[in-house]
Amino acid sequence: MPMPRSLHAARAAFAVLLACLLPCAPASAWGGTGHRLVAALADDELTPTARGEVAKLLAGEPEPTLAGVANWADDLRDADPERGRRTARWHFVNLGEHGCRAVPAACADGACVNAAIVAQAALLADRSRGVAERREALKFVVHFIGDIHQPLHAAFARDRGGNDVQVSIPQRDGSARGSNLHRLWDSDLLRDTGLDEAAHLARLRALPLVVPRDTPVLPPRADAWAEASCAIALRDGLYPPRAKLDPGYAARWMPTVDQQLRIAGSRLAAVLNAALSP
Repeated sequence: MPMPRSLHAARAAFAVLLACLLPCAPASAWGGTGHRLVAALADDELTPTARGEVAKLLAGEPEPTLAGVANWADDLRDADPERGRRTARWHFVNLGEHGCRAVPAACADGACVNAAIVAQAALLADRSRGVAERREALKFVVHFIGDIHQPLHAAFARDRGGNDVQVSIPQRDGSARGSNLHRLWDSDLLRDTGLDEAAHLARLRALPLVVPRDTPVLPPRADAWAEASCAIALRDGLYPPRAKLDPGYAARWMPTVDQQLRIAGSRLAAVLNAALSP
């Protein structure tokens, strides 16, 4: 017997309500591949001293490289849910409502990505700390410097960094894939290039930096990095005018993605060279 239309409507309404009530895990900037790319680029620019210190701190890790630990801060959500929740706000900062200025109101109690980078870099540089604490600080720094260069990790609180902006991505076969703006920038744009990690890394290595290499200095200039990322998020067209993306969206914005990854790798190297110097 066919289901009455009123019951169909009731069930649909309930499904929408349930979706709104369920908690949504924050997305991870750049996805797994993007974070590994940033870390690999940084590894290219490490000083011999910093490289040796990284090797000592990561000894015993399953993959004892910067790329191998680049996603550890996101993996905490599953490995240690309580700690994952406690550090969740360290992955982003909402500057869109503040005119892209890193004001104190955007970082209550120091719980934002720019403050976390400064704090964890200081722990990493502090030789009085134990190896385990400095190893974790290294992992956080590697991950958060990737996060802060994803523009939507420094954008608006009102749409949760684009998580609440639904988009439809056109596919080569004429179909469309549903996503949201945050996930689009985290991973969809990278994945849709069709390049594997090695090929994408080679492409990034060939790019010139559009900003000067940072002089190794502590504390890192994380506030300025966040403000620059926010400014990108507010550029015309990054927030699409309609849910169905223009077929040219990826081609228009992929160079910005690549440049942000390239810059993040160089800045990560500068921070590590400063924190791990004698």
